[in-house]
Amino acid sequence: MDIGLFLLAFGLFSAISGGWVALNVRGSATALDRWAETNAELRRHAQGDLGPATRSTSPAIFRYFGTGIGLSGTVLALIGLAMLL
Repeated sequence: MDIGLFLLAFGLFSAISGGWVALNVRGSATALDRWAETNAELRRHAQGDLGPATRSTSPAIFRYFGTGIGLSGTVLALIGLAMLL
C-alpha cells in the first residue's frame, strides 16, 4: 500500500509539472529555453570564448519533453491508484 501511495503522489506531481511545461503555461517552456541559453553562454564564457552561445534547442523541445513527462506521470498515478484500490 505504501508504494501505491508513493506512485500516486509522484505520478500526480509529474503529470502536473509536465503538463505545465507541455502547455507552456505562463511561458514555462520559453523560460526553460532562456535558462538553458544563459547556462550555455556562461559555460562558454568560463572556457574563454566570448562569442554568442550557439542555439541547440528550442522551446518546442521542452514542450515535447513536458508531454512525455506528463503522460508518464499520468500512467504512474493510475498505477498507484489501482494499487490503492
